[in-house]
Amino acid sequence: MESTGRTVAELVRDRWGDHRPGLWCEETVLTHHEVAAGAAARAALLADLLPPDAEPHIGVLLGNTPEFPLWLGAAALAGAAVAGVNPTRRGAELARDILHTECRILVTERSHLPLLKGLDLPGVRLLVTGTEEYAGLLIPYADARPDASRATPHDRFLLYFTSGSTGAPKAALCSQGRLAAAGRSLAGQFALGPQDVHYLCMPMFHGNAVIAGWAPALVTGAGVALRRRFSASRFLPDVRRHGATYFTYVGRAIQYVLATEPRSDDRDNPLRLGFGTEAGAVDAAAFERRFGVRLVEGYGSSEGGAAVQWSPGTPPGAVGPAAPGLVVLDPESREECPPARFDAAGRLLNGDEAIGELVNQGPSSFEGYWRNPAAEAERRKRGSPRSSGAASGGGWYWTGDLFYRDADGYLYFAGRTDDRLRVDGENLAAAMIENILARYEGAVAAAVYAVPDPVTGDQVMATIAGTFDPEAFTRFLLAQPDLGTKMAPRFVRVVGRMPVTATNKIHRAALRREGLRCADPVWWRPPGESAYRLLTREDLEHAEGPPAPTRGPSPVRRQGLEPRTR
Repeated sequence: MESTGRTVAELVRDRWGDHRPGLWCEETVLTHHEVAAGAAARAALLADLLPPDAEPHIGVLLGNTPEFPLWLGAAALAGAAVAGVNPTRRGAELARDILHTECRILVTERSHLPLLKGLDLPGVRLLVTGTEEYAGLLIPYADARPDASRATPHDRFLLYFTSGSTGAPKAALCSQGRLAAAGRSLAGQFALGPQDVHYLCMPMFHGNAVIAGWAPALVTGAGVALRRRFSASRFLPDVRRHGATYFTYVGRAIQYVLATEPRSDDRDNPLRLGFGTEAGAVDAAAFERRFGVRLVEGYGSSEGGAAVQWSPGTPPGAVGPAAPGLVVLDPESREECPPARFDAAGRLLNGDEAIGELVNQGPSSFEGYWRNPAAEAERRKRGSPRSSGAASGGGWYWTGDLFYRDADGYLYFAGRTDDRLRVDGENLAAAMIENILARYEGAVAAAVYAVPDPVTGDQVMATIAGTFDPEAFTRFLLAQPDLGTKMAPRFVRVVGRMPVTATNKIHRAALRREGLRCADPVWWRPPGESAYRLLTREDLEHAEGPPAPTRGPSPVRRQGLEPRTR
């Protein structure tokens, strides 16, 4: 996405003198003017606090309180960058995030102070919001006015951590120009305007809430209603209380809202649109039936390197049409994958060759990672060895996400590259199986991932949150016309609640790590059998195969393998 030439600082300044209500959080209501004034005061304070020889980076370890958007505005005016710090990180990992992004100031709140206890954070000054000391620091700057004259579109503005299944999170860079352009693009796509109220219930330390929720509101002058932490039971009351018309979501948030008790007046709400990822077609349809609100599923890499926008005519299950430059490539040969072929039931017939990595061969707004050249090189890999021209020499943007493309050019999401399974020599994508399992009546949520096959390749394992009847589940699988012969889960772990990350995405890394050796009941189909039964300690050796050689004794420790009732 190209920069519009405008800066976030200019957008903050534009709200000066606008006395309409602009920010709601619990009992706090601020006008747009008060938000701009608060940002200006904090920008002036920041200019005096930041050491002249330091990177102009501030860490923000906050819930969704008014202080979060105020510090975003302050950083823009001061030409500084905000690193959103994930409060679910602990100990050395939390310290690493703060120190890696070279934050000399960390803005936090009392409730998060226990997370910082005992951490070695040399050179980091702590500002604790809601304290007398903090209020005293701001008093001398109460008359500050927002000055956007020093900001440029190229100024570094966000360092937001991208989650990954392995290794430390990477801090992706986003400039003021790119964020302003993203906000303008979404506002235009969804016809958002100053009369709208954006409900931000996703955590603001994550890119989704800032890029898809806060930025378009800043562009149009819309109001912003904050929820400190996501709450499914408070979703509809908040929407009604604040008159919210637009919201964003990620991960399992939609499933949690759907799991609340239905009411006869659910459709009596001011919402007209929700925008996000990972709701899935089944839940999106259920949400629209129940609440009368359309959900638009979009795809955009966190780093800004590629995006797919839904448009009218997009087939069910597809994300949207491929924009110029977007192709699906085989990661090994780096050649374009052939179009997907489907049977009459919609089953993908050639997934082994059609599924590949989504690559942007055209211009990209990817601005890199902070102090991580190896990760940047992985994203900007070269094209096919047989390709020629500037694209091959300059590097394309490899998203790390699996897709397939139909003959009409529509793209279908198939998961992350580490969500690919190889079962009996056939490549499968976890997201495709999850979409099928989402139809199972007892499933509130479903996750699919690979566990090792005792001979070679992978076996399909699913975790289902909800209720599980092995006979009903077997009948369900047999009735699904688009379930391929290799897709049926060999193992099914049943949990009361799906483990999720702080952004409500399924914690697949944790599920893969635990595998069969978990504390929850696991059902399985032994080879050659169609019925599921509980996995016992005696079954484990057959399911996993002989143990790999070790340097010392490694006794099996597993709870919950014995049959139990729920």
